[in-house]
Amino acid sequence: MNTTMKNVLGIVLVAVVSSGLTIGANAYMNRQHANVATVDNSYGFNQPLRLTNYSGVAAENTDFTMAAERSVHAVVHIKSVTEVQVSGGQYMDPFEFFFGNGRGNQPRQPQKRVGAGSGVIISTDGYIITNNHVIDGASELEVTLNDNRKFKAKVIGSDPSTDIALIKVDAKDLPTIPFGDSEQLKVGEWVLAVGNPFNLTSTVTAGIVSAKGRSISTGSDEDVSKIQSFIQTDAAVNPGNSGGALVNTKGELVGINTAIYSETGNFAGYSFAVPMSIAGKVVQDLKQYGNVQRAILGVSILDVSKLNDEQKKDVKVTEGAWIGGFAMPSSAKDAGVEIGDVIVAVNDVAVRSTSRLQEEISKYRPGDKVKITVNRKGVQKIFNIELRNMQGNTKILDKADPSEVLGGAYQELSDKRKRELGVNYGIEVTGVTNGKLKDAGIKKGYIIMLVNDEKISTPEDIERIVDSILKGRSSEQGLFIKGFYPNGKTTYYAINLSE
Repeated sequence: MNTTMKNVLGIVLVAVVSSGLTIGANAYMNRQHANVATVDNSYGFNQPLRLTNYSGVAAENTDFTMAAERSVHAVVHIKSVTEVQVSGGQYMDPFEFFFGNGRGNQPRQPQKRVGAGSGVIISTDGYIITNNHVIDGASELEVTLNDNRKFKAKVIGSDPSTDIALIKVDAKDLPTIPFGDSEQLKVGEWVLAVGNPFNLTSTVTAGIVSAKGRSISTGSDEDVSKIQSFIQTDAAVNPGNSGGALVNTKGELVGINTAIYSETGNFAGYSFAVPMSIAGKVVQDLKQYGNVQRAILGVSILDVSKLNDEQKKDVKVTEGAWIGGFAMPSSAKDAGVEIGDVIVAVNDVAVRSTSRLQEEISKYRPGDKVKITVNRKGVQKIFNIELRNMQGNTKILDKADPSEVLGGAYQELSDKRKRELGVNYGIEVTGVTNGKLKDAGIKKGYIIMLVNDEKISTPEDIERIVDSILKGRSSEQGLFIKGFYPNGKTTYYAINLSE
């Protein structure tokens, strides 16, 4: 590979900060006295409430000892064990091959891969927040507390879109970190990263908030489905820090360390944390519902700064989320929002980028109402919008809901669309999130014709089939889907629902 190509490939590499669960991967990634009382906070986790007098805290105060002491005991080490099935079926024992000692072909045994990361205790009764990539695919989780006690942990739920997971250990009276308000963080403010880099337990590093609402890209198709509005800091974070705490100088949890910017896989100056404004709502949903209740506006958006000359000819602002299209269905479109509008605020909170819009909307659930301010050719307009889920309604989805399992949104084909496609029935996939459809490789635009040899004419048809399988009313264990893409390519997909 020539020097130019090496330079191009080395420009951007986002390394997720974890020991990782893949083979050989370790990178994927105030000081005032307080009174203690036990309450239920807004996130639904039982924590000691620290009533702190913040008056007189000097901006130049850089003594982090109190913040470190308050947080280090609530950050844990997580060891994850994953069983990897080696491909190849059976192999010939070399002793049998050379000496004929009767061992014959030996079946290959699953190999165990051990990964490590960090987590933060957010409840005195054992709930722990961490990254999804720390626990993803693990058959066994072991949590080690700062006092060296060890516990087996179980997964309560996870959300790949935000890379947040919730696990639990069977313990009581555990130390916690109080939640902080990540939205009040300011660029230039001191923060601490607490975790277990390279299996070095109870490690604290300091830095400042370098940026807020930062999005990062690995260049993969999966980026489209991720919610990215990171806190960027220059606190040193390395493999093993994933899932650890980002705390302010008051010792409050303001983020979950998740990724680093690196060309080597190790810390190279910048790290990224999921703000608690996003992570807190995610773990509350995981605890209460078993999955994330995600609300959507139903819009396709682009940063104003990234518009081409044609797109920005009527745009009169320099910041915001420009609307380039609508999903079907779209609550924003129904409310009167138009293509070319620029969203500049949500509930009077300024929106300067698409990542900031994602962060604001991710706080809400289907059925919640928000005030959206848009700039239309220089004129400010306000719309009150009721948010919906991907299926276009406001109901709360339980863990066994067919829509949640498949992770797709669909629409019935209109008569005009049927004539265009030359079919008499079928439904169109209008969106794909994390779920069985995405895992199978189904993409937006796919026309589903048959599922398990049944004709599909409405979204309810496929949901009825899936629901029947999930509730044991069908002898089927999966779905065999037949359909095509609008370019005429016929494709079949098989989905196992028993896993």
